[in-house]
Amino acid sequence: MALENDTQAPDFELSDQFGEHVRLSDYRGKSSVALVFFPLAFSGTCTGELCELRDNLELFRAEGVELIGISVDSKFALRAWAEQEKYDFRLLSDFWPHGDTAKQYGVFLEDKGFANRATFLIDETGIIRESFITAPGEARTLEAYRIALDELRAA
Repeated sequence: MALENDTQAPDFELSDQFGEHVRLSDYRGKSSVALVFFPLAFSGTCTGELCELRDNLELFRAEGVELIGISVDSKFALRAWAEQEKYDFRLLSDFWPHGDTAKQYGVFLEDKGFANRATFLIDETGIIRESFITAPGEARTLEAYRIALDELRAA
């Protein structure tokens, strides 16, 4: 079961597509964070979703929200995908222990071996303020992000 709003977001440390270690707690007191869990790099739906976020990155930046994607792909696959699609935001590898961060957030699909499409907006104090998950195979909409950003601002 996915973590609920108004709960403390679990801290984690993962490598980004450049091999740099990133901790959620690094953002505390500095900026809000949108954690975007996605199944797999290079897949059609995930590419479409993240390209839409890339093309609308200013929505997040205008609100002081750091956009971060997370999948079970290796940092090498994430880097190749980011370069191919020109993603200007961090992609974190939840490769090993396999899906551990997705499991902490309650969005790992054991039978599939990857995370569901789930988004968590976390405020500067580390509290999950908004979240949404789509049914397997269903893309998240930009409108859902807009609503979540509005709710984060109002919190």
